[in-house]
Amino acid sequence: MRHGTSLRRRLEHVGIGLTAALAVAMVGLLAVDALRSVPVAGGVYDQARLAGQLLDHALGTNVFAHPFMWRSIATGILIGIVAPLVGTYLVHREMALIGETLAHTAFAGVAIGLLVNAMTGWDGPLMVVALVVGVLGALGVQWLIERTDTYGDVPIAIMLTGSFAVGTLIISLDRTSGINVRDYLFGNISVVTPSGARLMAVLSVLVVLVVVATYKQLLFITFDEQAARVARLNVTWYNTLLIVMTAVVVVGALQILGVILVAAMLVVPVAAATQIAHSFRETLFLSILFGQVAVIGGFVVSISQSLPTGGSIVVVAIACYLLAILASSRSTAAISTR
Repeated sequence: MRHGTSLRRRLEHVGIGLTAALAVAMVGLLAVDALRSVPVAGGVYDQARLAGQLLDHALGTNVFAHPFMWRSIATGILIGIVAPLVGTYLVHREMALIGETLAHTAFAGVAIGLLVNAMTGWDGPLMVVALVVGVLGALGVQWLIERTDTYGDVPIAIMLTGSFAVGTLIISLDRTSGINVRDYLFGNISVVTPSGARLMAVLSVLVVLVVVATYKQLLFITFDEQAARVARLNVTWYNTLLIVMTAVVVVGALQILGVILVAAMLVVPVAAATQIAHSFRETLFLSILFGQVAVIGGFVVSISQSLPTGGSIVVVAIACYLLAILASSRSTAAISTR
């Protein structure tokens, strides 16, 4: 029994190591794409395109030779890391609905960006506007939760419906942008712009660094918020930090998964991990691994069968969840705080 547990942990650590290496490679790829006008980076960029062409030839595909597919896959890989990372805290705090709320808030941000573009001719990245509005929405949700006496999920439900209503009204005012709003509702890899992919890379690095730096504090407030207050931990600050990180992740994931499906990557990999994990740390590791399986498997299904990427990723994630239930030896998760 002890030998089996030790082997399992080693396999988990190997998986996390490979995931970290893959993430570093994706960030490096996006950096090379951004700096390809620089001679050294341009040489690496040309070699990467050649490698993509050779890979396409070997696999009989027409995918890896195109830079926009690099950006989409890199963005998906990074989403598969940071979404379950933040989602692990949300699920254990019974805040799964917050991801869906902030996705609708980010959609309102996209709508505002389109309206500003139509009225002023501004041609900046929509994801930056979505990020700003998403963070403001996250702060608004936290403020409502702290200031109202209603049940905890009422402010979240109000923000969810209200922000989507605002987004639809603004979209109805702008009929000249030529942008297909359906892509933002259901996700589309063509929505991933160079600036959007680079933004996702920067935000992913920041989210991972913040979680590593505040791991113990976030763990404390996740399992015993009252004790954290007694211990004079600034609970409001860490709650706000968690919600803002959720908004950041949601905006990045919006590009591929869309408003409707974005919450799935915050919840489903974590739900799968809780079925077979024995500690919070193991849940964190397994949720990231399940997230990678969902993203990579979803891209494979999407490319091979010409299906929408977002839906494919979510379906693979749900398949992982069902398999985890079958593999679980218990009916409910008994997670320790280790």
